[in-house]
Amino acid sequence: MNTDFPANLHGIIPPVVTPLTPDFQVDEPSLRRVIKHLLDGGVHGLFLLGSTSEVVFMDAPQRREVLRIAVDEVAGRVPLLAGVIDPTTDRVIAHARDARDAGVDGLVVTAPFYARTSQTEIVEHFRAVHEAVGLPIMAYDIPVCVQVKLERPTLRQMRREGLIVGLKDSSGDDTNFRLLARECADDPEFRMFTGSELMVDTAFMVGAHGCVPGLGNVDPAAYVALYDAAQREDWREARQIQERLIRLFAVALQGTPRTSAGASGVGGFKAAMRLMNLITHHHMNRPNLPLNDQEMERVRAILEAEGLMVHA
Repeated sequence: MNTDFPANLHGIIPPVVTPLTPDFQVDEPSLRRVIKHLLDGGVHGLFLLGSTSEVVFMDAPQRREVLRIAVDEVAGRVPLLAGVIDPTTDRVIAHARDARDAGVDGLVVTAPFYARTSQTEIVEHFRAVHEAVGLPIMAYDIPVCVQVKLERPTLRQMRREGLIVGLKDSSGDDTNFRLLARECADDPEFRMFTGSELMVDTAFMVGAHGCVPGLGNVDPAAYVALYDAAQREDWREARQIQERLIRLFAVALQGTPRTSAGASGVGGFKAAMRLMNLITHHHMNRPNLPLNDQEMERVRAILEAEGLMVHA
């Protein structure tokens, strides 16, 4: 466990892809290679069991296995966040206790989903998790998946009550993110992270403390370089790096329309990582489909164009 957490929460914290075996179990050797690749790329933390990790497809033993492997492999070198994502409060608390016992530094919690909830009920959800487990919590705003937005007044209330230490914003609402950054400017300890891969330079310019990029599984060093340029306020270099990452993001678009957009995104990352010899298989959790051979060849061409096939 990282004793400086959450004060040291900043920078590039990729949502770690979960490699799978042909029988849909966690591929431990591949996961260890992925983590080493991310650490070698200079990332500032790891987000386990997020959307890019396919967490909602995983049962409790699989989640515990990911945490066991990651905590062992990282060995305290960077902070570890664990997504404890499930539809209902008591299920989330059970996952949160497992994560705490595994030795992670903080939790990532969404609003409840499937059953509709009000903003008042969302606050109660976060309060219950906080009281039950006691680890620092990052709120995760991802309305495309949970069908409800964490409104700015809700986030400010939870911050005032000490229920959350920060936000991971995957809403795609850049205006709302900027307004929240302005409203929280007098609270520098509230950590704001964008979940966008494509607007990271802009997010840093308006006050983001970091980024949680799924594409960071493929090229973590480039996102670290973007963060470093932003810290120097070298916005020209930051934009140049961002433009290259936008080109690389095409790997996430090769599965559609045959697959869903989400499966194409994670599947594209996995395909790229397989081609880079980081993972052994590029299986997806059912019913999502992996990229086929033709799509894989398009991913290969993108990687070659961006100089990322040197590992293969």
